Amino acid sequence: MGDRDTLQPLHKKHFNLFSFTSILLLISFFLVLLLLLTTQNSLNIFSSLSITPDLTYTAANTTALPPLTPPPESTPVEFNHTNNEEIEKIEIDIDPIAKNENMGFVNGSVCENGSGQDEVEMVKNSGKDCNLFMGKWVKDDGYPVYQPGSCPFVDEAYDCQSNGRPDFDYMKWRWKPDGCDLPRFNATDFLVRIKDKRLLLVGDSMNRNQFESMLCLLREGLPDKSKMYEVHGYKITKGRGFYIFKFVDFNCTIEYLRSHFLVKEGTRINGQGNSNPTLSIDKIDKTAKRWKRADILVFNTGHWWTHGKTSRGKNYYKEGDYVYPKFDAVEAYKKALKTWGEWIDKNLDPERQMVFYRAYSSAHFRGGDWDSGGSCNGESEPILSGPFLDNYPTKMKIVEDVIQHMKVPVILLNVTRLTNFRKDGHPSVYGKMRIKGMKVSTRKQDCSHWCLPGVPDAWNELIYATLVYQQSAAMNQVHQSRQT
Repeated sequence: MGDRDTLQPLHKKHFNLFSFTSILLLISFFLVLLLLLTTQNSLNIFSSLSITPDLTYTAANTTALPPLTPPPESTPVEFNHTNNEEIEKIEIDIDPIAKNENMGFVNGSVCENGSGQDEVEMVKNSGKDCNLFMGKWVKDDGYPVYQPGSCPFVDEAYDCQSNGRPDFDYMKWRWKPDGCDLPRFNATDFLVRIKDKRLLLVGDSMNRNQFESMLCLLREGLPDKSKMYEVHGYKITKGRGFYIFKFVDFNCTIEYLRSHFLVKEGTRINGQGNSNPTLSIDKIDKTAKRWKRADILVFNTGHWWTHGKTSRGKNYYKEGDYVYPKFDAVEAYKKALKTWGEWIDKNLDPERQMVFYRAYSSAHFRGGDWDSGGSCNGESEPILSGPFLDNYPTKMKIVEDVIQHMKVPVILLNVTRLTNFRKDGHPSVYGKMRIKGMKVSTRKQDCSHWCLPGVPDAWNELIYATLVYQQSAAMNQVHQSRQT
């Protein structure tokens, strides 16, 4: 009895200790659970924040953006070489890019002034009235986005600093639209927005100028620069007309395809048995089969229409089997653009593909043309006033008219006016690497293309702004529809 009485307090003590420990463990469990829930909510909150501006507007035919998912395995790509033409074979069953699934683009349209209606409406409804393509250049010490000589994708013709250009200020200008600011270029965000997609630039050497700029801008967003490469191993030169650059971590590609006129170039045999070039203004270019595969397309044509056989129009322009002895170049340009527009309407899907047309960029020859002693050497700052700023080519009015009558919405990247300012941005005599001690030749100057870094970077900033604005609009509409 005494032993039992002695043990009871000890048993009671063990029982109390066990109860206390159990309660402590239970409280710890609830604290851990609460911490996990709080952490998850925080993650949800952070993941729901957009790096895009808070832009609320109502856009027609908007589509929800696809959720971000880990990139699939790299797509196997084979290239056969038949008659010197690369033939691309893509494993369609496993390639979301080739299948064009869930592209989630927003339709755009063109206003009378050539700017995308969706972008303008978006800015108006966010409390501003802004045309992205009307404004001025402002000095900005934060520019250029990439440093001269740092990008291996700038070919010799546009690498002005490496070719000996002594001044630097031409790289320090930022395009500022009247009434608003462009979103600051963010290379990583751009790549996220085109994840699993193919962005293709189709056109002449001006689009190659823009293509190289885009590669350099997006390269800045890669911590590991080796995760970006040309799939053939090709080095960029002006002699080659087709490139595909893969961004491995984002499973996307930036591509360039040369097409001087967007319609079919050919040849004919004249009465003397010689082969002469022709341009079929009623037939689309033979590269068009590749256009269908892209998700974002940027087209241009213009400079090849202003000189040589194209401007003379003698025994050159062709419709059907008939070669015109003489045909007006402006009328031929109009017919060619209509051929392009009809092809776009028949072959591209606006729900899954986004189409830009990049407008004519201004040349600044003084005292002659590119082949007759024209010069822009020594220009070190933009045009600040004068009638040249208001110059707007007839060809651009044709472009606007064609686009406005198309079924597929096309965003006119209207860089004509903003390039009017930039007489300082051309390679001039610095379009070729000089051997040390060699005298600079001023006989032929390039006052059409642009130094890189330089003006084409702004064109790509405008593409980025369009993606930001339109995809933000899609998100806002989806959010509003869920609330209702």
